[in-house]
Amino acid sequence: MRLRQVALVAQDLDAAVGALCAALGLEVCFRDPGVAFFGLRNALMPVGDALLEVVSPQREGSAAGRYLERRRGDGGYMAMFQVDDLAAERARLDRLGVRIVWQGDGDGISGMHLHPADVGGAIVSFDVATPPDSWGWAGRSWREHVRTGVVQGIAAVELQSDDPPALARRWAEVLGGPSDSVRVTAAVDGRGEGIGGIDLVATDRNRAGERIDVAGVRVNLV
Repeated sequence: MRLRQVALVAQDLDAAVGALCAALGLEVCFRDPGVAFFGLRNALMPVGDALLEVVSPQREGSAAGRYLERRRGDGGYMAMFQVDDLAAERARLDRLGVRIVWQGDGDGISGMHLHPADVGGAIVSFDVATPPDSWGWAGRSWREHVRTGVVQGIAAVELQSDDPPALARRWAEVLGGPSDSVRVTAAVDGRGEGIGGIDLVATDRNRAGERIDVAGVRVNLV
């Protein structure tokens, strides 16, 4: 199981995407018309062979819009993990009592979204890509837009919680064991539980340890 995509949610899609591209040297590779099903617009940016996404609500009553209100502004929204077998993961999640809120297919990819109330902290998605080095949610030409001048990979999501040990235990259950790609810290910014940060691999190793605040998240260069 590998963290392959992290989605942020923003009220102003273009402003958030522009800020991320400017700060991290990224380039938009795809805008998926399929997310209109969820009442959203989006933009995806490759970070090495992983993806950073921003979604923005386009209609009243969307889950993303409610999330923006609950966390009082832009921030982390979803963590997407590449797995080998959706059926096996579904059986394991059923035993844990984790509900599936959506399941669907794209071009060479299939995925399922877990109910956030059964996990905590964020929406989690499990996805199978065929072939494994592809990623159909980002279109067919995403590799042509990879820019690694500043960052070259996604290392982890940083969850924050009022009860970090409990949230860490639940994510370990849901993911099938502890993961180096998930870190849980105490919520100290007044915004409550959620994805508060992302660890990105710095291309220039001298920049490891820097923090950039952009689009409502703490981007930690590692």
